Amino acid sequence: MSAPVTFPFGSLTARNADLEVLLTDGLGGFALSSLSGVPTRCYSGLVASQQPPVQRRTHLVSPQEVLRVPGPDGVRETTLHALEIAPDTFEGEGLRHLTGASLLDLLPEREQLFAGVRVRRRAFMPRGSGAVVFLYDVLSRDPVALRLGGFFADRDMHAVHERVPGLTFHAAGREVTVQGEAQTRVQVHAPGAVIDPLDPRPLAQRVHYRHDLARGEPDTEYTLGTPLWELSFPAGGGRAALVVQAVTPDVAQALILDPWAAYADEAARRRELAVRAQDTTGVPDELVATLAVAADAYLVRRTQPQGVTVIAGYPWFADWGRDSMIALTGLTLLTGRHAEARDLLGTFLRSLRRGLTPNNFHDDGQGAGYNTVDGALWLAVALERYVTVTGDAAFAREALPQLRDLLDWHVRGTDHGIRMDPADGLLLAGEAGVQLTWMDVKIEGWVVTPRHGKPVEVQGLWLAALGAESRLSAALGEETRFAATLARAQASFAAFWQGAYVDTLAADGTPDRSVRPNVAIALALPDTPTSPALVAATTAQLESELLSPVGLHTLSPLDGRYRGNYGGAQVQRDAAYHQGTVWPWPLTAFVELLLAQGEVGRARAALRGLSGHVLEAGLGHVSEVFAGDSLRPGGCPFQAWSVAELLRAHVLVSRAEAQAAGTQSPA
Repeated sequence: MSAPVTFPFGSLTARNADLEVLLTDGLGGFALSSLSGVPTRCYSGLVASQQPPVQRRTHLVSPQEVLRVPGPDGVRETTLHALEIAPDTFEGEGLRHLTGASLLDLLPEREQLFAGVRVRRRAFMPRGSGAVVFLYDVLSRDPVALRLGGFFADRDMHAVHERVPGLTFHAAGREVTVQGEAQTRVQVHAPGAVIDPLDPRPLAQRVHYRHDLARGEPDTEYTLGTPLWELSFPAGGGRAALVVQAVTPDVAQALILDPWAAYADEAARRRELAVRAQDTTGVPDELVATLAVAADAYLVRRTQPQGVTVIAGYPWFADWGRDSMIALTGLTLLTGRHAEARDLLGTFLRSLRRGLTPNNFHDDGQGAGYNTVDGALWLAVALERYVTVTGDAAFAREALPQLRDLLDWHVRGTDHGIRMDPADGLLLAGEAGVQLTWMDVKIEGWVVTPRHGKPVEVQGLWLAALGAESRLSAALGEETRFAATLARAQASFAAFWQGAYVDTLAADGTPDRSVRPNVAIALALPDTPTSPALVAATTAQLESELLSPVGLHTLSPLDGRYRGNYGGAQVQRDAAYHQGTVWPWPLTAFVELLLAQGEVGRARAALRGLSGHVLEAGLGHVSEVFAGDSLRPGGCPFQAWSVAELLRAHVLVSRAEAQAAGTQSPA
């Protein structure tokens, strides 16, 4: 198998707290830290799901690592960890010992040097384990000792301990149990070393989270830290493993009997994911490999209802229907994960209610919200894409009645005022106090971008869903039931062109002329009627007013309501969320419009900034949003549809480039 994609970082870059690393276990659990290992958010450390993929709790904030080096003047001792306890003030000397770090298929390695001793630390999460494993390789001319333990917490992942947590430690040789409301199992492995268990003597440790401070969230908490074992290595050094695992009685967990074999398995699995995506797309480059490995983080197992689902973003989102369906193509079809695509579609088809798919499953594991007009329509689009790629006629035949039922509900009317307008066949949606489109912010009673009536991208999706039913019916030899509805709605779409495409038509026909990226989404869908001249005019307007190096502004900077600063407390962030903040995922629709006009060079140029961004924040991933003015990354540093749509855009452009060069890659 080919070598992993490797990204090296020098000692200065490795200290950059804005560079974050994500590991996941496929159950909604994750391990998050900065590249150097310093925790920077309340979500840092080990987070495990009690009811996959939700009800997630934080168990560990950081390992505790102390290196003891004998010398002629006695033992020299230093810490290899580092915790920020106040802005730019640290407990621990780990940062000053960094020689660098690297990512191998997004698995992090950190190397430190002290008194001639080199310590390499690798980290990973075995699949289905609820555990994070730290592997230490110690290289020393002389005998050396390493003390290992941790800074522990037991809390909901969204909270912080404002007081010292009440935890008890139960030591039993090479295993220690940390008991709070939940339970954490800590184990040590060190073949060839002398392992001396230490009596746990937990002490309170203050931790400051710089990224939470920037977001106006509680930024200080108290953990309990203690060393648990001292490992004595002979001359030459040795190796050790620290395994921290959440104990979740209701979840079948993988046991980690051999941490090094488990690491080899995980490294091989990631390499296979990368190679499979390169083979599937016919684009064998590092960006495809990297994004394919990143995509794996978002595909997780759900227990209620059972099936594959998509975590919308790390660290704070759970699974969302709209996000899952938009991301499905990039996360599964382009990466060759067709079985998971089918399972993912099944999860949301089984969850349909009155023709609507869940907007999001609740983080407490109790039910779901259905306040979305576009989620079910994206489901129809994703279903057709899946069948087109796989030729899975059996699944198409199974799903077609559900698709027709979904469309029937939309024709006769479902929740939240979602219904076909009998006057023109277009889709109406909206009721007071409810946000239904992807521009879905609500601040207390204020829906920031209500877009009630007929949003332009919703019409594109409505047409695409009707068209999907027609094409799937024809492929299965069945009579379509919505051909007349589709034709009527397509004829009515012309109302959106009023010298330029308007963003929304109110129920009474009043246009909202806000310049937003939604028209690109509509025109890139397969059944939206337009003309080359209108596509060219629209593309020029979007390029002039919305295009940035990393995505599209959600509102033109020429608009008086534009907010260029995405930052500060939640109310400030939410007010700017769709009022000028840049989003990466709609950029793919804009790229599709360029490619439709043969503008391959412009399409590639539009992707350069975002392609480079994969090493700027959530390493190997793509951020949720960027501030409109500064383009500083914001929101989740790891976002599913951002990763998926960058991969889709990159593959589309790469194939167009290959075709232009006469070396067409496989479709």
